[in-house]
Amino acid sequence: MLLVSMSFIAPMGYIIRFAPTPTFVWLNDALGSIAYEVFWILLVAFLLPRISLRAIAIGVCLTTCGLEGLQLWHPPFLEAARATVAGRLVLGNTFSWIDFPSYIIGSWLGWLWARSMQWLQV
Repeated sequence: MLLVSMSFIAPMGYIIRFAPTPTFVWLNDALGSIAYEVFWILLVAFLLPRISLRAIAIGVCLTTCGLEGLQLWHPPFLEAARATVAGRLVLGNTFSWIDFPSYIIGSWLGWLWARSMQWLQV
């Protein structure tokens, strides 16, 4: 069930974030960030099923908040990584305080989603 969820949430997150829509750009970014958090929680829960979902959600939230903070730092090795598509997708390239609420909401929703997947498997 986690794999099915991940295969759904990953493309939806990128469609939401990058598709041209008549909505506000910040809303697309926020919804994309929420999907990003949910995806990472589902992935870690899939790879490490014995770790508590609460610990996974907190760890993913702290990691993504840390990555957001790293966007304020511009050493050559990070700039080289950000110059790649994968580096830009994982590390980001522009710091924004507005991303933190999306990370927190996304981590909570990811925890709920993963928890519901556990209930469905019982």
